[in-house]
Amino acid sequence: MDSYRLVYAVLLCTLAVHCKPTLRKERVHHDQAELSKRPQEDNNSFKYDHEAFLGKEDATSFDQLTPEESKDRLGKIVDRIDGDGDGYITTSELKAWIRRVQKRYVYENVAKVWSDYDLNKDDRVSWEEYKQATYGYYLSNPEEFEDETDQFSFRKMLPRDERRFHAADVNGDQTSDREEFTSFLHPEEFDHMKDIVVQETLEDIDRNGDGHVDEDEYIADMFAHEEGGPEPDWVKTERDQFSDFRDLNKDGKMDQEEIRHWILPKDYDHAQAEARHLVYESDLDKDKMLTKDEVLENWNMFVGSQATNYGEDLTRNHDEF
Repeated sequence: MDSYRLVYAVLLCTLAVHCKPTLRKERVHHDQAELSKRPQEDNNSFKYDHEAFLGKEDATSFDQLTPEESKDRLGKIVDRIDGDGDGYITTSELKAWIRRVQKRYVYENVAKVWSDYDLNKDDRVSWEEYKQATYGYYLSNPEEFEDETDQFSFRKMLPRDERRFHAADVNGDQTSDREEFTSFLHPEEFDHMKDIVVQETLEDIDRNGDGHVDEDEYIADMFAHEEGGPEPDWVKTERDQFSDFRDLNKDGKMDQEEIRHWILPKDYDHAQAEARHLVYESDLDKDKMLTKDEVLENWNMFVGSQATNYGEDLTRNHDEF
């Protein structure tokens, strides 16, 4: 678990508030096995594809539909993806759809929390509003946070959030409109925020504070080693990855540029890779395009069904599908 998440959870439960400091994103690993080689024995094996094709929230909702309902909605989505109406889904059309889904999730996420931060309802969020909404109780009642870990976490995260907030403030007016606030909460989605993403990643992993990430720090970020216990095989693989692909100049550590190369590789396009994978797996006649019949024939790769959370209400409006 992220070292800060427990602190945040305790704060939220104690204060019964919705705002929280920005959280560290999962590291980006693009050196995994090719998408087409992932095991695909059952519906759970397609979770990655479902989330890429639908977005996390809609993927969860589709899991609660019957196969017939799921196929019906998928057919409607296919009609929307086929932008030129020629009856074929190209890799480019599928890539554009996946990118749209990714962006939709980001902007919908911001829309949900906007009112928690726009305290004076002027449709902008200032740093002071964000700080008050997120850290106000802590700043006013520091005595209630006696644990040194809690104190350290909030002292560290507040200036870090302020630095990120000002980086997102493109026009320098000390407030954020919705676009700027979106780049603040989701910096990995915006080119002008990538330096911040790299810097925060370095700070998260660099335990000795020397400005670099060595192999042990790299491993510690993903694996909590029990003293005297053996390392799993996958950890050895990650050590090999570090020496072979992460530490580019072979000096035993990663600097900021090497971290950038790791988490933000220039030659990798997630949407393109996923679109190619979906076409490859579903293209029955191997013409490098998909018909609606081909998509529906392989429907469980694109969307899910067979709900396991039977008591959960579906609150999302699916009219667009």
